[in-house]
Amino acid sequence: MEPAGPKTLFDGKVAIIGLGYVGLPLAVAFADAGIPVIGIDNDGDRVDALESGESHVEDVRAERLRRLIVEKMLRFTADYSFIREASATIICLPTPLDEHKEPDLSAVVAGSEAAAQYLAPDALVVLESTTYPGTTREVLLPIFERHGRRVGEDFYLAFSPERIDPGNRLFTVSKTPRIVGGVTPECTRRAEQLYSNVTQQVYAVSAPESAELAKLLENTFRSVNIALANELAILCHRMDIDVWEVIEAAGTKPFGFMPFYPGPGLGGHCIPIDPFYLSWRARSFDMNTEFIDLAGRVNVGMAEYAFNRITGALNSRKRAVNGSRVLMLGVSYKPNVSDLRESPSLKILELLIDAGAEVSYHDPHVPYLPDKDLSSVKLTKEELVQADCVVIATNHEALDLHSTVKFSKQIVDFRNAVRQEFGKMPSNVEVL
Repeated sequence: MEPAGPKTLFDGKVAIIGLGYVGLPLAVAFADAGIPVIGIDNDGDRVDALESGESHVEDVRAERLRRLIVEKMLRFTADYSFIREASATIICLPTPLDEHKEPDLSAVVAGSEAAAQYLAPDALVVLESTTYPGTTREVLLPIFERHGRRVGEDFYLAFSPERIDPGNRLFTVSKTPRIVGGVTPECTRRAEQLYSNVTQQVYAVSAPESAELAKLLENTFRSVNIALANELAILCHRMDIDVWEVIEAAGTKPFGFMPFYPGPGLGGHCIPIDPFYLSWRARSFDMNTEFIDLAGRVNVGMAEYAFNRITGALNSRKRAVNGSRVLMLGVSYKPNVSDLRESPSLKILELLIDAGAEVSYHDPHVPYLPDKDLSSVKLTKEELVQADCVVIATNHEALDLHSTVKFSKQIVDFRNAVRQEFGKMPSNVEVL
């Protein structure tokens, strides 16, 4: 279908359920656009912090939040009854995997059931949570129709996949195109009208299933290509070839090639999880997504491979991992954010601790790891000198790579950060 037409102002309030990395930036975007927002979250402590102008998301600055609160464009609550005031309700709740790596929609279902009790007549409901094709129609639609409502007449229902990239300063909410797919054409039209207020382009598809699958395709595409880069990195190490040099050389081709880079594993909510949603759904259609599943196994296995590379580096200096001091630089899943969701660094830390290493970490964005009772250390000369091995797991911009290279005995760089900084590979550094 074609991109949406000229912007049409949305008249009413917006309720946003779930105020995490997706919901809070979206709430601020609507409030900035002049649309009053009611932010709803079950976490009372989070609500209290937000009400006092404290932001837990790096992409939302506290002063911006406070300004919108003072201007009465933004308020926060744990009370779902305020949905009665909203002309549109957007659901931004987590969709993790359960212990069997199958979709867990419990938060979305609970949030939808709560919202259905208070939905105003003629209101629009949009699901943004990443999920499998069919969720909007098969799971949410029956919930909102239970009270005798009819979709497309008494209320309107659509899916619009979130496209938040934490820490991305270029592609913000307003600069990232949005996809919308409604259960009926009128549902789609209303969703277009809503999102045209906060983004420069809205792209409408024929059904929510297409929008749901488009989101899974985006992240499965990345998962599969990163898995290829990871597998190539393992092969290059065995062949004594520099994988980063190979990728850089291939990237000189101006057509037919897109560079993807290896790493110690995949993190965040989307890329490690979304392919499993797709493969799970495919099985209900009697299809095994062997290509997607293989990519998932390769990516999951990279944390253990990274651990083995650390062990090998220590062994090359006649050091056992047991008793060695290992300093990890960066524990969040990507640069310049504090997001720990599915971070491979945490898995590597666990493997090192289980093997008897004395582990410490430095991360300017993550001051404390409560599950491991570890606090971030200062990146001092003393810390670097005392470490038997320094591991660059997340290449934050704030990392002092010059001191790291100068004072470290040995560095294992999983992100090629040192070469990017210096243009060469110092003798005490090895890459993935």
